[in-house]
Amino acid sequence: MRALFWRNFDFLLFGAVVLASAFGTMMIRSAIAGNANLAGYDTRQAYFAAAGALVIVLLASIDYRYWLSIHWPIYIVMMLVLMSLSGLGQAAFGAQRWFQVGVLFIQPTEFAKIVVILALARYFDRTQHDAHDLKWLLKSLAWVWGLVIWILLQPNLSNVIVTMFIWASMVWMNRAPMRLIAWIALVAIAIAVFAFPFLEPYQQARVINFALPDPQARTGATYNVLQALIAIGSGGLFGKGYGHGTQTQLRFMKVRHTDFIFSVTAEEFGMIGAVLIVIIEAFVIYRCLRAAQKSADLAGAMIAYGVAMLVFFQSATNIAVNLRLIPVSGLPLPFISYGGSGLMALMIGVGLVESVVMRHKELEF
Repeated sequence: MRALFWRNFDFLLFGAVVLASAFGTMMIRSAIAGNANLAGYDTRQAYFAAAGALVIVLLASIDYRYWLSIHWPIYIVMMLVLMSLSGLGQAAFGAQRWFQVGVLFIQPTEFAKIVVILALARYFDRTQHDAHDLKWLLKSLAWVWGLVIWILLQPNLSNVIVTMFIWASMVWMNRAPMRLIAWIALVAIAIAVFAFPFLEPYQQARVINFALPDPQARTGATYNVLQALIAIGSGGLFGKGYGHGTQTQLRFMKVRHTDFIFSVTAEEFGMIGAVLIVIIEAFVIYRCLRAAQKSADLAGAMIAYGVAMLVFFQSATNIAVNLRLIPVSGLPLPFISYGGSGLMALMIGVGLVESVVMRHKELEF
């Protein structure tokens, strides 16, 4: 019976996630080489990856509907954690985003995105037969903004955008009327234009530096992106070899173990390595979408779809930033960039997807 139960486990998805995490740890080790301030980050990431793999297996063995049944307590606890962050959190880059627990820094926002996916999956499942009108839309938005408002106050605009993208994608997937989708798009554009003068100075600078870059910049977001482009271009087809990227090893690139890990890979493994990352991320997204398609109910489909959209948006955004296609966002590359909270949250998401896959049909005896 147990062997039959685990037969539905998606080993391809699990393998892709483990491969991506191992590759990411390897690239982090190269990116921080010789930097005493970052010593041990690669080992720490490896521990998180190993723990995350165990979390996937554990969550796969638990029926995802159990977590949906207690979505209210989970949601309330996450809201309280985010609310307390403003008073107890550690500040960095003009925002309070972390709790320090011993030597660990925990970023609750990363886990909040998974909680939002759970809450929306429950909501859309319960209202699937209701009229898909403005009231239905606003109720779903209320679930999102109950948490997002506290993320915005950190301020952490990039993760607000990620969460809103997940919400919009799930609304679209639930066949919202086109007129509502059009209104969402118009309101989003209006808010973006209106809110720009009220953004933090560093957030405004990212947009301005993207629109009007200074090629002579020696600091700031413009400098980082220019160095990333040099790293990508100098890598060529096959790269300079692991640990031999000059932009990386000579530390011309800043935050190279997080925001610009894609450029590190492109420099050391060339276009082949960069394409490999894209393929792995795309494969993880594909397996999540496949899980959504095979789900036994709408709630499971929404969980898998939400996780797919999370991985897609963060992957696309991070790579686009490295290629200077959009302003710097600060979003990590899923499973590759350094960050224990981000990696663990993604592992939890994949574990929930595995739970959906394993229960897409009743066991046969």
